[in-house]
Amino acid sequence: MYAAAVSDPLASRRPVRFLVTGIGATLLYALLAAAFSAAMPMKTALGSVLAYALAAAFSYAGHKYFTFVSSGAHRFEAPRFAVLTLIGLATSFALPAVLSEGLGLPAQVPIALTCLFVPLVNYVVLRHWVFGKALAGPGSSAE
Repeated sequence: MYAAAVSDPLASRRPVRFLVTGIGATLLYALLAAAFSAAMPMKTALGSVLAYALAAAFSYAGHKYFTFVSSGAHRFEAPRFAVLTLIGLATSFALPAVLSEGLGLPAQVPIALTCLFVPLVNYVVLRHWVFGKALAGPGSSAE
């Protein structure tokens, strides 16, 4: 298993590609959310959700074609990606609600935990569930 990862340059660079795609999606979200709240007559929360959805579409494409270079069918991978994205969104709501509002911890604690936990879980789930079938297929370089 380790030898396969070392011999495959894509596999060895996958975490860096994941980071690049994630940072790109985060920046896109921030820019779009700011633009929507400044330039459009919509509530900030609505603009944020719209920006999040657009950034998620960018993230899906980036992870499919750049991070994991998956040839799997969209009809299988896109719904799985959507489930993972919704779980991340729910986590970013639940951790602050429980830890700050429920237990009285400073806001920085759940924010930091969200920033660490969600990307780690996302990488594993994207690798093994969302794009895993295509990566493990014939001729692939599954780790």
